[in-house]
Amino acid sequence: MNAWSQRLPAYALFAAIINAAGLPIYIYAPKYYADTYGVSLTALGALLAALRLVDVVQDPALGWVSERLDKGKRLAVTAGVLVLALAMLGLFAIAPPIAPLWWFGLTVTALFSAFSFLTINFYAQGVAKAGPGDDGHVRLAAWRESGGLLGICIAAIAPTALMGLVDAPFAVFAFWFAGLAVVAAVVMWPEWKGRTQAETTPIRTILSDGITRRLLLLALVNATPLAVSSTLFLFFVESRLQAPGWEGPLLVLFFLAAALSSPAWSAAARRWGAKRVLLVAMVLAVLSFGYTLTLGAGDTVAFAVVCVLSGASIGADLTLLPALFARRMARISPNGGQGFGLWSLVNKLTLAFAAAALLPLLEQAGFRSTGDSPDSALVLLTWLYAGVPCGLKLLAIALLARLSLEDPQRDPI
Repeated sequence: MNAWSQRLPAYALFAAIINAAGLPIYIYAPKYYADTYGVSLTALGALLAALRLVDVVQDPALGWVSERLDKGKRLAVTAGVLVLALAMLGLFAIAPPIAPLWWFGLTVTALFSAFSFLTINFYAQGVAKAGPGDDGHVRLAAWRESGGLLGICIAAIAPTALMGLVDAPFAVFAFWFAGLAVVAAVVMWPEWKGRTQAETTPIRTILSDGITRRLLLLALVNATPLAVSSTLFLFFVESRLQAPGWEGPLLVLFFLAAALSSPAWSAAARRWGAKRVLLVAMVLAVLSFGYTLTLGAGDTVAFAVVCVLSGASIGADLTLLPALFARRMARISPNGGQGFGLWSLVNKLTLAFAAAALLPLLEQAGFRSTGDSPDSALVLLTWLYAGVPCGLKLLAIALLARLSLEDPQRDPI
């Protein structure tokens, strides 16, 4: 069967919409509200951290709900898409009718609650579609993760690309996103099916599996560098490199490198094993972050090279780790909902760390997003942007080196 008859392009489009509402919003939203409405970085960081505490309860609960959805799954997922679209419009296209900080909190809560619900159901449905064998997960992951990475690319470049062309670039982006979200909901409608088996898997059973626990811990440590660099990317380019206007092109380089490298990482993992390939990608990330520590004002071209290399390393993370986890869920939790609730929670906790720990530190050091920051604050920005991720990647390498999968001789993705 070819990809079109299996409706794999529908998975790619839906993945693009979900991912466009994830990481790029963490890149843009805090700076947008700080620049446009004067909201302090400390307040934004504290609020984002508080909202992540909600996820500790919410994401496993959404996984529990997902496993029990049957005939109503199509309507529930479609409602989730509508909430996602409306929240995006509220965040960027509507002037806050209340205090900007609280409006930011309300819209971001709705956005990321819908994001979690859709992500959990989407990956759980992928487990059911791919089946227990490895080949199905390889094929589906190639379409899903490539679509997701392209969605991130488009969402990363669109707001800055629209600047100078329209008066309200973020509002235009939000309206386009809402329209495409509706299209994605329509093309994915036939794919949503209820439970794959009558019995659901208790969360304690999932967590009792040693491989699952180690994969979740690895995901937590390994994803945090991306959360840190994404949260600080715009500030680093504009203030440290002093390259305003280059944020969009550099983001595209980063995420496009991730998207284009994804098939190559998958092919390499099938030949040499996921563990070896992930270790190579992590070493590449450490080298990239380490070199970034030496950059300063005017080093835009050098940083563009870093974006390509670090983006390529992220392509391995975003492709191989979810596929490994999905394959594991296919074996121990075929309905997949609660497992991916935990996966969603782990990934959002990394963003909570970035917002709660780093933004207040920058503001206390005297950093200002609108300029006029002292040199000491810019040095701190560099170490937070590149030094912290470098250390975390080294820890991830140590965890992965100790990770024992079911078949250490051959671990295809």
